[in-house]
Amino acid sequence: MNPGDAPYVILTSKPGVFRTEAGEQAEIIETYDYLCGGRTRAVFSIARLSGPTRLVVTEETPPYVVNRVPSKFLDHFASIEAARRELDHLTRFGGGDTTLTRRAHPVAAEQ
Repeated sequence: MNPGDAPYVILTSKPGVFRTEAGEQAEIIETYDYLCGGRTRAVFSIARLSGPTRLVVTEETPPYVVNRVPSKFLDHFASIEAARRELDHLTRFGGGDTTLTRRAHPVAAEQ
C-alpha cells in the first residue's frame, strides 16, 4: 500500500465496556469524545492505515476478552474528510443532547 493512498478508518472505544487499540500499521490522526446527556458514551479515533493490520479490542469487564480484528473488516475512507463526515453522521443519530469534541492530542485508547 502506498502512503499516498492510505485509507482511513474509525476506531471506537466505549469507556467501561471496551477499548480499541491501533495495530502496528495504524497511525491515530484525531480523537473525539462523544457525549450524550453530559456523559462520555464513546471515544472515536480516526486512524490512517499504512498496510493491513489487526486492531486489539479489549473488553473492560470480566472475563476481559481480547479480540484481534483484521482492519479489512472496518469501513475504509479515502480521505480524512470522508472519515470526519462519517463520524459526524454517526454521532448525529437521534439528535438530542449530544456533542462531539475533538481532543487536542490524539490517543489510541483510554487505558
